[in-house]
Amino acid sequence: MKESLMDILCCPLDKQDLELEVVRRDDDEILDGRLVCTECGEEYPIEEGIPNLLPPDMREETPA
Repeated sequence: MKESLMDILCCPLDKQDLELEVVRRDDDEILDGRLVCTECGEEYPIEEGIPNLLPPDMREETPA
């Protein structure tokens, strides 16, 4: 995910801003991390460069 996407992304639940927390980065690509809503606190994972902005009840959990 490119960091410039932060300009257009918002929380799908309440349409508020998201805060980026980077775990792994490769040049200008964010590979792993999470997006956290500044209002409701919901967390959206970024895995292998793909942000998952599905509401929590629609996400498929993968076993560890």
